[in-house]
Amino acid sequence: MAIYVISGVGRGIGLELARQLAARGDEVVGLCRRGNEQLDAPGIRVIEDIDVTSNESMRRLNGALGDTGVDVLINNAGVMHRQSLERLDFERMRDQFEVNALGPLRLTAAVAPRLSEGSKVAIVTSRMGSVADNASGGHYGYRASKAAANMIGVSLAHDLKPRGIAVALLHPGLVATDMTEHNGISTAEAAAGLIERIDELELSTTGRFWHANGERLPW
Repeated sequence: MAIYVISGVGRGIGLELARQLAARGDEVVGLCRRGNEQLDAPGIRVIEDIDVTSNESMRRLNGALGDTGVDVLINNAGVMHRQSLERLDFERMRDQFEVNALGPLRLTAAVAPRLSEGSKVAIVTSRMGSVADNASGGHYGYRASKAAANMIGVSLAHDLKPRGIAVALLHPGLVATDMTEHNGISTAEAAAGLIERIDELELSTTGRFWHANGERLPW
């Protein structure tokens, strides 16, 4: 049994990750701004009022965790605001950077003292953050924030490797959630793929960018 800390478990992929990991016998600490009855299941402990953009939330999280060690941290919380060149909203772009890029860094830094040799860190990012794979433009804030998340993840991989901690950057695929207007694969399928990639992660593959289906993605 491993102890997983997962952000953004209130709905979508995060909720399904928590369910599947708890169902196989792992212990899940789910972080969210607001919980719901779907998280009321054996093996899932919910810490509410956690905002990955807030330093105060990180202090509250560490108080709530007590002396709990962490085997796997999954940075899942994310936000998307659709924007075109003709309809830019720079405040919403900043919001995406705070949640999608700085959020994983803030949470990982807060939890890092609880990680030990053999622990793992996963960042749920997006193929839309790949510069090489951008063939359609648009989505300025989301694309840029996910590209920044990828860079942060690679830096974390370098910094944590001497401690024996591996980092994965993971694209879940096009998943049918509120973010995608419910187009794509099911959250159950996406979560299963992400869990498989995290299970396979080791120091020799740290810092790489993977699709949940096992495909290695370009930067």
